[in-house]
Amino acid sequence: MVFSSLVFLFRFMPVFFLIYYLVPGRFRNLVLFVGSMIFYAWGEPRYCVLILCSLTVNYCMAIFMDRFDPEDRWIQRKALLILTVFYDIGMLAVFKYTGFVISTINSLAHTDITIPEIALPLGISFYTFQIMSYVIDVYAQRIEVERSYLNLGTYLVMFPQLIAGPIVKYYSVHKGLKRRRMNSINIENGFRTFTMGLGCKVILANSLGNIWTACQEAGYDNISTLFAWMGIAAYTLQLYFDFSGYSLMAIGLGQMLGFRFPTNFKHPYISRSITEFWKRWHISLTAWFREYLYIPLGGNRHGTARTILNMFIVWLITGLWHGAAWNFVLWGIYYFILILIERLLLKKVFLDRSIFFSRIYTLLLVMIGWVLFAAPNLKEAVVYISRMFTIHPGTDFIEYFNTYWYFYLLAVIFATPVPGAWYRKHRNNPLSFIFLLAVFFISVGILVDSVYNPFLYFRF
Repeated sequence: MVFSSLVFLFRFMPVFFLIYYLVPGRFRNLVLFVGSMIFYAWGEPRYCVLILCSLTVNYCMAIFMDRFDPEDRWIQRKALLILTVFYDIGMLAVFKYTGFVISTINSLAHTDITIPEIALPLGISFYTFQIMSYVIDVYAQRIEVERSYLNLGTYLVMFPQLIAGPIVKYYSVHKGLKRRRMNSINIENGFRTFTMGLGCKVILANSLGNIWTACQEAGYDNISTLFAWMGIAAYTLQLYFDFSGYSLMAIGLGQMLGFRFPTNFKHPYISRSITEFWKRWHISLTAWFREYLYIPLGGNRHGTARTILNMFIVWLITGLWHGAAWNFVLWGIYYFILILIERLLLKKVFLDRSIFFSRIYTLLLVMIGWVLFAAPNLKEAVVYISRMFTIHPGTDFIEYFNTYWYFYLLAVIFATPVPGAWYRKHRNNPLSFIFLLAVFFISVGILVDSVYNPFLYFRF
């Protein structure tokens, strides 16, 4: 089940929130836990066992860890932490990377090992990182261990952020898990935020996705240069509004539940460097890698060479986190190289002194990176990039430009801070209410008439 579906909007959502608001406060975690498991089981009921195993193992190991004194029994605590992380990463590796590892072995060793068909459970990358952050924080004594299985389970499976984030750390919501206030203002603000996210996803992302789909169906080696640029521009905007729209819906639903989730996007396409881009894109993931990988590795505290090595490890794992394929590995290394160049020279010498060209530079390199991200394999990515930078005339782009030019225009405008600033200034104006009402019903109308409603980050 996805938020941008008629089943969610007109069945699950109204029934769930009606029950959630009517029950006494002490039962709301139970309603949220059960409702979230129903939400998750709607598409893949067999993987409910997997997420419950993850919850149970991490809950028990954190309890055991807490029994040992941090000063006298630190070895036992560390051993439990290592075992827990090994379990979490092991489960993620089995379901996400088994096929990649075996296919790589077959290619390098010329073997013919059978690749098992293992489906990727929805949200496994997100909920694995969330539960790992909890156990690591218990070990580091940043938080107290959660002794309520229901409270920890509610944190892990909370349906707004279960499938695709944002990655919510336990210490940011633990007070709300025990006691939270519900009021009409939070509910209204949450629904407003949810509606904006729904519009971003359905009206903008889904519409622009048709252009990228057309490029794929035509074959990368058959499209013209202009259509190649038009296609990757559409994908660049589609991916942003697809994922940021979903994050807005999650944040809005969280508000309606009485929680505050972290912001996941801050207009990344206006960035003036790749370094700045990754401070604005998928912020919760960037923060997770910094806090739980980069800093524990030593960060920038042990000299230039060690800092570069730490950056390489983080970006290599970032690429692999997004997908089990060599184009994702290259995508991670690509950003490592760009950020390293900026850090050593380019940012201070050129980018910080430029307002216009620094943004063109950033957007161009991000678009090239999205080709590596979107292509089915490395070979196809190379073909697509070659179509972008060599001359291939054709008229295949004209029909799509005439049909979708205004979606490009709208997407570019809404990718800037301008609409958000206008809305905050006029949010109490009747026009803003009419605008949101129109966004909701237009989105519903599109969902009724269209069968194209993908969510790109589900495959990660």
